[in-house]
Parts: sequence; structure tokens; C-alpha cells
Amino acid sequence: MDALTILRDGGDPVALARGLIGRKFLVAGAGGLIVETEAYSRDDAASHSFRGPRTANAAMFGPPGTIYVYRSYGLHWCLNIVAAPGAAVLLRALAPTHGLDVMAERRGPVPPHLLCAGPGRLARALGVTGVLDGASLFGPPFALGPGIDAPAVLTGPRIGISRDTERPWRFGLSGSRSLSRPFPKASH
Repeated sequence: MDALTILRDGGDPVALARGLIGRKFLVAGAGGLIVETEAYSRDDAASHSFRGPRTANAAMFGPPGTIYVYRSYGLHWCLNIVAAPGAAVLLRALAPTHGLDVMAERRGPVPPHLLCAGPGRLARALGVTGVLDGASLFGPPFALGPGIDAPAVLTGPRIGISRDTERPWRFGLSGSRSLSRPFPKASH
């Protein structure tokens, strides 16, 4: 199913995570192609929604297309897109294509392919903070558009979690230099 259909109607976070790979994503004109995502569902012990709604995760229970922003380890902002109430997709990495000067200013002197390689780096480069928690993907400052037709998508286990680790819900663009970490061999 197409990512925009899932976002319009609500649906499976795994299908959305896969469907977002290769799409263009911008925040206030800065961004690039989505090259890595992870899916989280309500019945997933690794998900912020697993124990139900709370003040901190309220946006994750919003309608499809709601932006859910949280702070990881008290240090880094992380950006998610809600697929259905209680289910979301973490944007793990972008291949930067737009607003490179702005992103480099926010991140400091790093090679362009590393500007958005990882969820914390991605949020910082795009200027994402908790102020955007609960915003809609369908309006400013966000733009989601077409990118690569029929991208080759890699699949593997999610990163940095300790529960439900066996779910192969991490997706990446094959051959991208901007991934946060390599995928295991033969992960198509």
C-alpha cells in the first residue's frame, strides 16, 4: 500500500515504514530522501504506546499524519509519523538534498551524508524540537513528496531497543551512504 494512502486512511505502521523509504521529506525547506525508518505498533513492547496514552506520548495516539516528537535519553529529539492511533514510524535517516547549508549550520562540520544519519542527527539537522509534537504532517513546516520510484528496500531488526527485538521492522534504502548503521547481509 502507498505511504500516502496509509497516511490518509490510517493503517499498518510496518507498511508505512517501508512505504516512506525513498520519499522526499522536508521541514521548513530542509531535508532530503527518507532512507531509514522503524515501525512501532500498540502491541509492541518496544513502543511508547504499549502502556497506553500518557501526557508524554499523547501525540502518538493522534490521527494518521500526526507528528510525534520525543526526547531520547534526555538528549536528542526524535521524529515519528503516526500511522494509526498508537502506531508510528520513527524516521531514522535522510539522504540530505535540500537546505544543506542550514542543516550543516545546525549540526556542525560533518560530511553531508552524515548530516541526518540517525534519528537524533536527523531531528537536529531539520530543527525539530518538542514544539512540533502533535503537529500535522499535512501542513507547514512539513512537506512529504515523491522521490525514488520503486526503491530497493532493506529489512532488518530495529536498533537500540531491548524488547520485541526480533521484529524485522527496520527498513532502509539499499546502497545509501546515509544510513545510521549498516543492515545485515541479504536483508532485502
